Amino acid sequence: MKRAAYIILAIILFLCLLPVFSVLLAGTAASLAGCDLDEGSIHACIIAGVDWGETLYTLAMAGWLGLMTLPFAALAALLISLLALFDLIRYLWRRSRQPR
Repeated sequence: MKRAAYIILAIILFLCLLPVFSVLLAGTAASLAGCDLDEGSIHACIIAGVDWGETLYTLAMAGWLGLMTLPFAALAALLISLLALFDLIRYLWRRSRQPR
């Protein structure tokens, strides 16, 4: 049961951080290709003969979704930390009660 809780919280954390990853991906790709990327408009960005400007713009604008998902990511990270802390305390308590 405890392993399932860790897995579920890790999946929630990953999904909530996807908007941040999309912004990082768009910014990195645009920077490496020498393209402009901003919130004002879509700029042409030719990579390997294909215009990726609209896709990069969409990825960058998906970052605004992070305003709604980042609080849930923080909550999931907090819950993972608390679960790990309780597991550590329980482990140390059981270890101290064992006869030597």
